[in-house]
Amino acid sequence: MIIVMKPNAKQESIFRIKSTIEANGLDAHISAGKEVTIIGVVGDKSKLLAQNLEIFEDVDKIVPVTESYKLANKKFHPEPTTVKVRDVVIGGNNFVIFSGPCAVESKEQLLATAQEIKKAGAHILRGGAFKPRTSPYSFQGLEDEGLTFMKEARDETGLPVICEITSLHAIESAVKYVDMLQIGARNMQNFYLLKEAGKSGLPVLLKRGLSATIEEWLNAAEYILAEGNPNVVLCERGIRTFETATRNTLDISAVPVIKRKSHLPIIVDPSHATGVRAYVKPLAMSAVAAGADGLMIETHPNPSTALSDGPQSLTFEEFDQLTEELKPLVKLMEKNI
Repeated sequence: MIIVMKPNAKQESIFRIKSTIEANGLDAHISAGKEVTIIGVVGDKSKLLAQNLEIFEDVDKIVPVTESYKLANKKFHPEPTTVKVRDVVIGGNNFVIFSGPCAVESKEQLLATAQEIKKAGAHILRGGAFKPRTSPYSFQGLEDEGLTFMKEARDETGLPVICEITSLHAIESAVKYVDMLQIGARNMQNFYLLKEAGKSGLPVLLKRGLSATIEEWLNAAEYILAEGNPNVVLCERGIRTFETATRNTLDISAVPVIKRKSHLPIIVDPSHATGVRAYVKPLAMSAVAAGADGLMIETHPNPSTALSDGPQSLTFEEFDQLTEELKPLVKLMEKNI
């Protein structure tokens, strides 16, 4: 449930309610707006029945929260959350572009990509050092060596870096080198991994699972938030349907749905959604128009030789052209790019 305080409620009243909630073994999460403060209650609410919180000073009303996700819920946190990755702010009025190769293949490949995407306007370098692949015989990534290349690319270009993690070992290694962790679609409901990512202290990008509902996706985010890590960004990357013309079906409606249900920023990955280079641009444009807070676009120096996902990766020239064409649309949506 949430406790809505009266406009300009006194700090003593807010503190008294918070203390009462915690004294009964529940967690209190305070969201302070310009005029109204909301106190979210997480735990067994039956323990508070005897307290009759509605008669406490400065309480306006108590609203039940029926959804199973609480901390990710917009009712708990009406103002949009912004997530800072080094100097890059995701959410609010900002439009952020993540770009880079699906897999880190060499230092030369990654550095060349980092330099080119920065010139084209990207804000964050993505690269896969740990690659969960459908086939056990596919390239699985350079792992720790790839992480060192990512750190070198950051040091040379100034771009923050993000890498997907697939295990506790991957987290322990990645936190030494990268600025943001990514939970991939296949691990969206790996609850142990979600908890450990939440404990890492780094911002987390959470991709939607292959067949996950939006409620399941938000509950996955809840695991990270419940560990005391508020810096979660959601990523719609397409879901599995009956359609075979694209790798997945991009659920563009997820953007406005998330905006209505949650305060967390949401970006869109049209590369993994389609698996086809030619479809990346129109779906990137659609994501901007739908209100997304950013995009994740795969780029590669030579997609035809890529060890992972070459058919969906843009060349440097194509990426540069895309970012130029996105700028007026982003401006129209009143966001900064």
